[in-house]
Amino acid sequence: MTETTAAALPSRLPSRLTTAFDIPRPPGLTWYVQAQQPIGYEISLTRGLLSPANPALAKAVGADGRGGVRALVVVDRVVDELYGTALRAYFDAWRTDATWVVMPGDEETKSLEQVVEVTRAMTEMGILRRTERVVVVGGGVLMDVVGMAASLYRRGAPYIRVPTTLIGQVDAGVGVKTGVNDGTHKNRLGTYYAPEVTLIDPEFLRTVPARHIANGLAEIIKMALIKDADLFRLLEETVAHISSDTLADCGAAMSEVVSRAIAGMLDELEPNLWEGVLERSVDYGHTFSPSLELRADPPLLHGEAVGVDMAVCVALAAGRQYVSTADAHRALALIAAAGLPLTHPVFTPELLQVGLADAVKHRDGLQRLPLTNGIGSCVFVNDITAAELSRALDFVHAYADQTDGPDQ
Repeated sequence: MTETTAAALPSRLPSRLTTAFDIPRPPGLTWYVQAQQPIGYEISLTRGLLSPANPALAKAVGADGRGGVRALVVVDRVVDELYGTALRAYFDAWRTDATWVVMPGDEETKSLEQVVEVTRAMTEMGILRRTERVVVVGGGVLMDVVGMAASLYRRGAPYIRVPTTLIGQVDAGVGVKTGVNDGTHKNRLGTYYAPEVTLIDPEFLRTVPARHIANGLAEIIKMALIKDADLFRLLEETVAHISSDTLADCGAAMSEVVSRAIAGMLDELEPNLWEGVLERSVDYGHTFSPSLELRADPPLLHGEAVGVDMAVCVALAAGRQYVSTADAHRALALIAAAGLPLTHPVFTPELLQVGLADAVKHRDGLQRLPLTNGIGSCVFVNDITAAELSRALDFVHAYADQTDGPDQ
């Protein structure tokens, strides 16, 4: 669309303008360009993903078993030790020419340098930017790194996610955000870039340590607290039995827990994928934790920091009578029962203020702090004070001391 005037574009230009065009006097010339790019991606729960009899992964990379297909497969180092043989056998069975990159998937290595390492592997392979895929097999950290690399390589290359951790399957693997850390800032650099497919196989969870199961449960509890009271009650009934094996077996209760968490997350994300609206209920537990997660020594896992953040937010909600004291204690009890800390020395009133101030910058000048408004609902506030933060910490510490809950 072009805005101009008849005088600005005369039908015949004077000879002195044959090699140059005088910009008209103010307001000058203005062009306005508007375009839309449809986004669609698929998330599938499947069993036996690495069995050659299961065509899901082969279909995702475009393989039909007759050859001629290439893919760059980036695998978490620990995952490669556990499943590397099965992964290679799968691609061999489907006659896919796979180039393998094995990388660490630790928070400490989640950096721009790691993103560049992936893009260099894409260059060395000579990957075709539209018809050949990058496959990332690992947890949330590696999916963030590879997703960001795919978004940057020649301004966008298709990729496929195979999350192997609980937090990857219910959180990092289902949205469109990518990112890496910068100094003490969590995910300070990043992009929005959707995969073509996310393939979730609960069987991967069988080899996930208990601490990392708890890490993922934090994101499930988050969805229960701000969106799904039925999920909260289901978690109360089943949390004592949640383990790597029960999640991998994926019986009726565990299937409902995981699928409700994913469906709830997608229901919140889909209308606001690019975060045009900054009041996001899925930011619950993510106000204070990003600034403080990497300050802990040793660093907290993401879900552990989210657990402490949620405990603070539960206490803030109780202080404002958005939830009863009884329901606040239920929420804290569930967080603790999941194996998550309720407190941590790095979460001091002073550093909570630092975290909130950084969140205000991220949220365009307002706190936009999501709090539970009764279990299963959410309200946003913009006027949390330092005194409230201090009282909230006291509330959590008092509960933890009374119940001998986790206090790290």
